[in-house]
Amino acid sequence: MTSPLSRSRSRRAPSHIAVRVAHAVLGGLVAVGWLVLPVAEAGADDPVAPARNGQVYGKVGALGDRKPVGIDAVAAGQPVPTQSVTPAEADPGEDETAASDLVLPVGVVAAAGAVAAFTYLRRRRRARTRTTPGGDLRIPPVASLPELDRQAGMALVETDDAIRTSAEELGFATAQFGEEAVTPYAEALAYAKSELSAAFRLRQRLDDALPEDDADRRRMLEEIVARCAQAQRRLDAEAPGFDQLRALERDMPQALEQAETRFRELATRAGAIAATPADLGKRYSPSAALSVAGHVEQAKDRLVFATTHLNQARQSLDLDDHGQAAVHLRAAEGAVDQAGTFLDAVDRLAADLATAAAKLPAALTGTETDLADARGLLQGTAAAVPPGDLQGRIARAESVTAEVRRETDSGPYDPIDALRRVEQADIALDEALAGARAREDAGRRALALLGHSLVTTGSAVATASDFVMTHRGAVGSEARTRLAEAERRLARAETAATVPETPDASAALADARQAGGLAREALRLAERDVRAYGNPYDGGTVAGGHGGGGMSGAVLGGIILGEAGSGAGVAGHARQGGGPGSFGGAGTRGRRGGGGRF
Repeated sequence: MTSPLSRSRSRRAPSHIAVRVAHAVLGGLVAVGWLVLPVAEAGADDPVAPARNGQVYGKVGALGDRKPVGIDAVAAGQPVPTQSVTPAEADPGEDETAASDLVLPVGVVAAAGAVAAFTYLRRRRRARTRTTPGGDLRIPPVASLPELDRQAGMALVETDDAIRTSAEELGFATAQFGEEAVTPYAEALAYAKSELSAAFRLRQRLDDALPEDDADRRRMLEEIVARCAQAQRRLDAEAPGFDQLRALERDMPQALEQAETRFRELATRAGAIAATPADLGKRYSPSAALSVAGHVEQAKDRLVFATTHLNQARQSLDLDDHGQAAVHLRAAEGAVDQAGTFLDAVDRLAADLATAAAKLPAALTGTETDLADARGLLQGTAAAVPPGDLQGRIARAESVTAEVRRETDSGPYDPIDALRRVEQADIALDEALAGARAREDAGRRALALLGHSLVTTGSAVATASDFVMTHRGAVGSEARTRLAEAERRLARAETAATVPETPDASAALADARQAGGLAREALRLAERDVRAYGNPYDGGTVAGGHGGGGMSGAVLGGIILGEAGSGAGVAGHARQGGGPGSFGGAGTRGRRGGGGRF
């Protein structure tokens, strides 16, 4: 990918050469003029003197001694008598004047020659050291496609981690100083998110089955790396100002008090909802609560880690070591935030299951209505699909509705899964009935199906997002790419659902369905990465402090950075000894602890 700067530089090259040539020619003309001028002046003194009173004077004697010569003699071609002048008789200042007249021209010529020699040597030196074609040295090898693909994956993981960490710390700053105070940093974060979103879309295109040649693939991979770098540079640029705003070292007592208050709230909440996952498994089916199994325990693990570092922060503050206190406080804040994510997931799932259970009867009724309409089309020609395909869709919808009714009548079931299956079967029927229905009826039916789909898709996307957030120390770029695309499609579908008159309800419904599938794939890939990552952390230290309980979960959750930063699931296991992340990109987010600013 050629940069605009390189292209503009190459276009300006001919004009630079022309200017240099013009300067050289002009300098040469000036030098020649200075050389010729003394000769011209000397020659002007030597010719025959001008006529005066009909006489022509020649230089025949000593200086100023001229003899008149008759005009007739000159006209007749007779030689003009002259008198030789000896050196002793000549003006002694004449030679000195002629010599002095040559000093400046000769100096100009010498200077021009020196400039020309310097320019020539510099051009030779630049030609030997440049990396563009034509240099004497070998051109650096271009990264192979597999290597470039690896770099793009690492850039996506690193940038995604930086944005997630920055968003966490921005939330803390907003709670402390208000939204107006953090406006420039919120804008920087929004810009970084937009660049990362574009990079993830490119990665998704590369991962799709669409064929790209090597040139297109290289261009897209280079753009992914460039966009990630730009996103991180924007965050890095705002990091110094963010530090001045938050000033953990200066406002340590207040910030520590806020973190301890939040910690106590979550500890109380964790105890209150400890039995909720088990209750959901009894009220519904065990599979219904599977996505939050162990969430309360992981929340408590993060809170144990937070306890350790809040205590160490308080001890450092008592010793007037505000720098070390800031390191421990930032680590505790990250753990407290993730504990809240785990607990929020439990409450959200309980709400989603209740919503799905409430919508399921209407979804079953709508599907059975569509089944009746589809059966009536078997003998007609208005269906949008061939009769054989229509029969298959009818059979599948009948099977799904019958199975779901048995589940709801027989005991605990999974409302989200049941609603999803009914919705998918009904969408297939709706596609077959689209040609036979009026446009208004088709739009209303698509919106109704969209409402059902948003419940199941929203739950799937939220579950995958929470898992990636709380396990980002191990999750690679593939799972993050699927999640990013799922979130993008879900947002587009939700926007369409807020406009009842939208003529694109079918497209929104397709977005919602694809988002659900992508979210489930993202969760599967993320769980695979975590299993492969394992648990190599049995202890360790944070920024020179003492290790504490919950270290394994803190590293797995990306709260504590490894020696290489983040994304250990891609680049290999990070080593122990890192510090907490901070607002900023790759160049600044590890500045707290581990040899950073604090």
